Amino acid sequence: MPVFVNGQRIDEKEIQAELERLRPHYERTFSEQTPEQQKKQLLEWSTENVIERTLLQQYADERSSAVEAREVDAAFEDFLKQHPDLQDADKKKIKLQLTIEKILDEVCKDLPEPSEQEVEKFYQSNKEQFTSPERIKVSHIVKHINWQADEQNARETIEKAFNEIKAGTPFELVVTKYSDCPERGGDLGYIKRGQMVEEFEDVVFNLNIGQISDVFRTRFGFHIAKLYDRKPSYLSPLDEVRDKIIHALTENQREKRIEAFIDELKSKAQIKHT
Repeated sequence: MPVFVNGQRIDEKEIQAELERLRPHYERTFSEQTPEQQKKQLLEWSTENVIERTLLQQYADERSSAVEAREVDAAFEDFLKQHPDLQDADKKKIKLQLTIEKILDEVCKDLPEPSEQEVEKFYQSNKEQFTSPERIKVSHIVKHINWQADEQNARETIEKAFNEIKAGTPFELVVTKYSDCPERGGDLGYIKRGQMVEEFEDVVFNLNIGQISDVFRTRFGFHIAKLYDRKPSYLSPLDEVRDKIIHALTENQREKRIEAFIDELKSKAQIKHT
């Protein structure tokens, strides 16, 4: 169905391209919807996005004189340096983008600085964003189960390794001798929950520093693990994240100001769905 914005016909291919751009995120976020519901909502949002973009471009076209030729030339040269394979790029599009940026900067030029109360409220309401999860430093000996080693052979090898550790051989030497992944002494570095398979994490996150696990099984094979260090969950103090919060609040204000500006353009526009 064609859409006209102030007499300008929007190409349906542009709406379809916007729909495909939105689709991956939308389908993850609204997976509970039926395919028909998703299709309908995606088409509505895509059409609305293209209408708003068209209005902004029309507004910028009327004010293109606000951008000087030297600014366009400089931006065009920077673009070609970053994209040397696009030598046939349209300089008019560069000028249009610069004009839009100037317009939006003007729209947002007098945004107020977030207050201390707003900063504090954001921090208190979003502490999970500023919390580093518990991390542990762990190494392991692993015998994979695959076409080269069946379960019985893997178990026999890992049991030999475990017996040598119990007899007093340092864990790090046993890694080199028996593990399928002996690099860096089996060191996995600092890990947090969610990085490894659940069966592995259930064991290693319950070890004490310096403790060596019993032999245990995961979907990948048999393991013996040693815990070297533990860093507890840590909430960054407000002073450490204040600049990040101010930036987030300012960006939020900017988005609202731009939305209001585009809504004003829409209220004055002639938009026809035919």
